[in-house]
Amino acid sequence: MRPRIALPADTLDEATNIINERNAAFAPRPVIEAIVKAGGLPVILPSVDPEDVADYLPLFDGIAFLGGFDVDPTFFGQEPHLRLGKTYRKRDLFEIELLKQSVAANKAILGICRGLQLINVGLGGTLYQDLSEDPTAEIKHSQAAAGNQPSHHITVVPGSTLAKLTGVRPYVNSRHHQAVNQVAPSLAITAQADDEVIEALESRNSDQIVAVQWHPENMYKHHEESRQIFENFVNRAAARTPEV
Repeated sequence: MRPRIALPADTLDEATNIINERNAAFAPRPVIEAIVKAGGLPVILPSVDPEDVADYLPLFDGIAFLGGFDVDPTFFGQEPHLRLGKTYRKRDLFEIELLKQSVAANKAILGICRGLQLINVGLGGTLYQDLSEDPTAEIKHSQAAAGNQPSHHITVVPGSTLAKLTGVRPYVNSRHHQAVNQVAPSLAITAQADDEVIEALESRNSDQIVAVQWHPENMYKHHEESRQIFENFVNRAAARTPEV
């Protein structure tokens, strides 16, 4: 059986030109393709009541938390910053519960951009609501270049799971205005930009969670390091797949 990979859906906040529906659930095509290419089977999960999360757990072996709106700052004890972007509390509630139950159930977990931030918040960390709050931030983290092109380098901790996939000095793309501030107790920093903005987090005591601040799904077709991130994720999910 191919590892089943859950993709919690984003929400389109404009009416579609097909069914004229607002708040339609969707998953980004590049992530779907990257998961399939790596040998996984994507399963898209629309946001529902957090009480229903337990019924979703048997449907997947790994879960990828993806990009999207800003995380509601009330989940880490703050009021909205002047430069906070759009939020969608329903998605946050659902994904935080998905995260907690997936951690407890030993599912393989990948975080991408907002996904890294959501994982950190869900496990007890905090964010800079805007990089203007971070006194060290000085690199352009919301690139003007095409999304499938890298824009700045990062330094990866030797010996980490990520270092085995990307090396210690990969060139990555970047489009975010929020960043990790206080790191959740169960996570460790495994990559930073040259201005010390956190670019990756991993589980401290296992390979369960690997989360990156950039978008490897936009680079995997032409960058081996990005392909390795998805292949490693699907392999981690496969190791947790029960035999039929």
